[in-house]
Amino acid sequence: MHNPPKINLELSQLKSQIKQWGKELGFSDIGVSHTDLSKYEAEYFNWIGENYHADMEYMVKHGTKRTRPNELEPGTQSIISVRLNYFDKSAESAISQLQSANKAYISRYALNKDYHKLMRKRLQKLATKINEQVDDFSYRAFSDSAPVLEKSIAQEAGLGFVGRNSLIIHPRAGSWFFLGELYCNLPIPADTPFEKQGCGSCTSCVDECPTQAILDENKIDARRCVSYLTIEYNGEIADELKEKMGNRIYGCDDCQLVCPWNKFTDDTQEEAFRNKHILDKANLLELLAWDEKTFLKKLEGSPIRRIGHNQWQRNLCTAIGNENYSQNNLTALENLKTNSTIVQKHQQWAIKQQLKAQKLEKTTKVGMENNRYPTPNKPAIVPKYYGS
Repeated sequence: MHNPPKINLELSQLKSQIKQWGKELGFSDIGVSHTDLSKYEAEYFNWIGENYHADMEYMVKHGTKRTRPNELEPGTQSIISVRLNYFDKSAESAISQLQSANKAYISRYALNKDYHKLMRKRLQKLATKINEQVDDFSYRAFSDSAPVLEKSIAQEAGLGFVGRNSLIIHPRAGSWFFLGELYCNLPIPADTPFEKQGCGSCTSCVDECPTQAILDENKIDARRCVSYLTIEYNGEIADELKEKMGNRIYGCDDCQLVCPWNKFTDDTQEEAFRNKHILDKANLLELLAWDEKTFLKKLEGSPIRRIGHNQWQRNLCTAIGNENYSQNNLTALENLKTNSTIVQKHQQWAIKQQLKAQKLEKTTKVGMENNRYPTPNKPAIVPKYYGS
């Protein structure tokens, strides 16, 4: 980004044109920010210093490249920030899936196509349009793919505020969207940052978080976060946390499902984000029966593939262990064959949990259908769950 660009339009005109192109390409919103993220730097590194990033070393190894855009991409003068809605309203109710016996809950963003490539390709198309008006245009596109402080950039670009659950929330759009960025060598005038914090006294997400991972000052303790535990972490999950994970086998959306702002979420317009894998109705035992070949075939193009078959089975064993007792559950767990020590440990834990549940059922003489809810690991705390 060292060559000065030659611009064929006034910068204000170009900015308006970029936003128009972005909308035509399907982005839900587009904003522009400056590159000074210094006010977020201490907060970020304090979060790291408290070890809230768990073992996600990629959050650390790039140092200040994450908080200083010019260190990551020299010559960056402004950042184009975009969001793209992904919530598929035609999919099975997320709450129904969470609260139904033997169902597997998968985060709504992962029901179909992996968004990383789609977002970068879309940003590339936007960059191509800009390049038609700007000689020597230099840029780099990102979508959760490099050390980028994307939520802070989005806030500075006016795309929303950082909510109590640490996600970007827009009062007219909620939080069910992906973020992407174009670092570029154009001195585009920045949009007005989103200054107002819109959570007020609401603590729905804090109250609902199954593992109490949401801290003060919009921070998340990843070591307790179900999304981290099911996706990023490949080790043995502590028993205390296993019991709270319920049937969540890939990610967790509880903090979004109870967020009042998400009543304003629009249905995704992206066909790629429409559920085609039928994961919105998935059954735990059916998924556990997948061998590695089936796992890779069924989830082709899905972000879930990146956790691998062993971690998939680990998460499923945990979820089945959290179910009310059934002989089918116990048989499936006992018959599972695996060479993974981690899976074996979760398998044995789940078998013990099922045997405990069986004993309790016999003692109380209450069957599964009559005693399913509320339980400690199901979303049943915040009333807004039941008003959606």
